[in-house]
Amino acid sequence: MKINFLKNKKIIKLFLSLIVIVFMLTIVGGCKNEEKNEDKIDDDKTEEKKVEIIDLDSDSRPYAVMINNIYTVWGYQSGIQDAYIVYEIIVEGGYTRLMALYKDKNLDRIGSVRSSRHYFLDYALENDAIYVHFGWSPQAQDDMKKLGVNNINFMSYNGYTRDTSLGLALEHTAFTTTDKINNGISYYKYRTTTSSKPLLDYSAESINLANIEGSRVANKVDITYSNSRSTSFEYDSTNKVYKRFQNDKAHIDHETKQQYTAKNIITYQVKNTSIDSYGRQTLYNIGNGEGWYISEGYAVPITWEKESRSSRTIYRYKDGTEIKVNDGNTHIEIQPLNQKITIE
Repeated sequence: MKINFLKNKKIIKLFLSLIVIVFMLTIVGGCKNEEKNEDKIDDDKTEEKKVEIIDLDSDSRPYAVMINNIYTVWGYQSGIQDAYIVYEIIVEGGYTRLMALYKDKNLDRIGSVRSSRHYFLDYALENDAIYVHFGWSPQAQDDMKKLGVNNINFMSYNGYTRDTSLGLALEHTAFTTTDKINNGISYYKYRTTTSSKPLLDYSAESINLANIEGSRVANKVDITYSNSRSTSFEYDSTNKVYKRFQNDKAHIDHETKQQYTAKNIITYQVKNTSIDSYGRQTLYNIGNGEGWYISEGYAVPITWEKESRSSRTIYRYKDGTEIKVNDGNTHIEIQPLNQKITIE
């Protein structure tokens, strides 16, 4: 009996040891699986990173709004920060006007809205955008008919409200909303979807421009439009955006009280001349030339090419490849030929 008991005791010890080993292997295996699952989750997060400035899967058609930019309205403008692209171009009197592009937004205040100039139509067309304005020059009126531009003119359609509380002259007080614009689109039965790809190729990952040929540090950018008008940008390295200034004054949104910023700046020069006694301008923007792409503290030399008024402007690095831009809003500054630009 003693021998049998000892044998049984050894068998029990062996059995218990096996149970412990199996238990430990199960724990280790579970930990490894958890690590694999964590790795898989991390991989999934990387794969799911998407461009945020616009929804690249959306086929909704953008709209372009003419924004007043005379000195009188500085500090009273609204909604510019929500535009994914903003064009700035010279107009009569040495002033500039802005054209802001929106897509899939719901905004309660955009403006103030001003009249069209014919060369802005080229940039609405290259984005397949519905064009929103309050009046027009004779040249713009003719060209809208010739080019078949889908437009909402507030002189014919009441898609705005007057904010007389600002104390400004009446022509500076027209503001609109995305709801009012969408109502206008429905009223005119304009196409609401687009098959056109976005003008710019966005990167969800940060682009290191320092590694691109010809790059230079760009902490401050000064762009002169006329003897009395300049736009400048100063780099905010904390938020990786450029703060916008006009004639060295911070460009502020009336509603948010925040300074406007740009993630990307594209700037180049185009010849302009006066075409009437009023001083209205025309732009010789069909062709090609050189410019700069600026983002996250660096500027790189680029080329631009536009084959026709409705064709997309193509921006390329010096090696001929089309540029990619960082995920964020872009200000396209089309400067008069031979004016001064400083990048430092």
